[in-house]
Formats: sequence, structure tokens, C-alpha cells
Amino acid sequence: MNRPANELVPQHKVLSVSDANALMKKLGLTASNLPKIFSTDPQAVALGAKPGDIVEIDRNDFGKKYRYYRQVVEE
Repeated sequence: MNRPANELVPQHKVLSVSDANALMKKLGLTASNLPKIFSTDPQAVALGAKPGDIVEIDRNDFGKKYRYYRQVVEE
């Protein structure tokens, strides 16, 4: 990924189809249950994410690490 100049932007990555399927099974969810991220979001564009992809976001807030997931949707 082309890392943005702003160091406050958390790390984003697109999950592979198999990783996304395993995650949904583990969490007992479907992709439609996840919060959304628009395909036009700067991070989605930088990743080349397409609608239907699942994006994993790793945050480090005040020394604690958090992992979030978003489904890419069209705006």
C-alpha cells in the first residue's frame, strides 16, 4: 500500500477472499453486517479495493491495538 503522508492514518489492507470467508465464519457474520467504507475513500482507492472487498484496519490508539473490518461499497 502507498502509505499516506499523515502518520495518523491507520494501516489498511484488503483481505483475500479466503481470509474474508474465514473471518466471517469465525465472527458468525456476513459481510453486509460490517460497517461500510466507500470505494471512493482515499484509503480504498490507494489499496485498489473494489465493492465487495473486506478491508482490515489496524489501529494503535494510545498504546492499545485494535482491529476493525469494513466492507467496501459503491458510493
